[in-house]
Amino acid sequence: MSVRRIGVLTSGGDSPGMNPCVRSVVRTALYHGIECYGIRRGYNGLITGDVLRLDEKNISHIINRGGTILYTARSKEFLTEEGQQRAASTCKFLGLDGIVAIGGDGTFRGAAALSKFGINVICIPATIDNDICCTNYSIGFDTAANTAIECIDKLRDTMQSHERCSVVEVMGRNAGYLAMYVGLAVGATAVLVPEKEIDFEEDVVEKIRQARMNGFTHYMIVVAEGAGSAADIAAKIKDAVDLDPRVTVLGHIQRGGCPTGRDRVNATKMGYLAVEMLINGKTNRIICTKDGSFRDVDIQEGLAMARGIQPIEVDVLAAMTGI
Repeated sequence: MSVRRIGVLTSGGDSPGMNPCVRSVVRTALYHGIECYGIRRGYNGLITGDVLRLDEKNISHIINRGGTILYTARSKEFLTEEGQQRAASTCKFLGLDGIVAIGGDGTFRGAAALSKFGINVICIPATIDNDICCTNYSIGFDTAANTAIECIDKLRDTMQSHERCSVVEVMGRNAGYLAMYVGLAVGATAVLVPEKEIDFEEDVVEKIRQARMNGFTHYMIVVAEGAGSAADIAAKIKDAVDLDPRVTVLGHIQRGGCPTGRDRVNATKMGYLAVEMLINGKTNRIICTKDGSFRDVDIQEGLAMARGIQPIEVDVLAAMTGI
């Protein structure tokens, strides 16, 4: 397939590592003599034609920056067939031979919709939730996890001094991968995730009691936002064991900051692979990682996959808490 001009967009919630990925796509395209255009504000930008020609001058400095220079927005109009048709028409009008879409599940479903109108697309997983089922790793997860771990470590210093119970809410509306990873890393007393139905007495109260009987005077409860409100969990703890928990909601701080080395390197490799795939005629694919190597799967196949929290993480957490 002859490729003269490609577009790159970032959509959904911004994820640390998107900028290094954009930089990689642009540099790889320029290396092959291909023009590259940034589509600003996600699929809204495809509908309105909000594009920016990208070259070395506007991408050279972004490898260590969080967020995305292309901005990100959700588009209700794109959810309609008419909006999708308009976006596809913009691609054809601009002469784009392919689109590299960087984001999560919603971004990929948007790319799949575009592909039905004959637009060549390559998807790169970038979401701190790490909930793209066809890949073991999504860009931004490592940065978000390390941000949460650093915040909880600092919080623990003062909470231990005051012998408090801490309830910390991390992101994860539909998936608990971030909460479980962070909980294991900080040695949480309990971790609550949306994939597992909560038995409050067994999953929280009894773990606090076990920790107290083993000499602990500070208890760390990590809650994924999709598993319940940290404030509600704290109120239940107060009623059950007469502690006075302190609530911390980390919120969007997890989305910011300089991307870690792991995120920068993975983003750079995936951006490179996306352009190479378009050049070699591979389209409508999701780039993913498995067993330490990069692979690609068909968009529809990837979106149909499902996975849950790894049993080993549940087993390790059970062994570590309250001891």
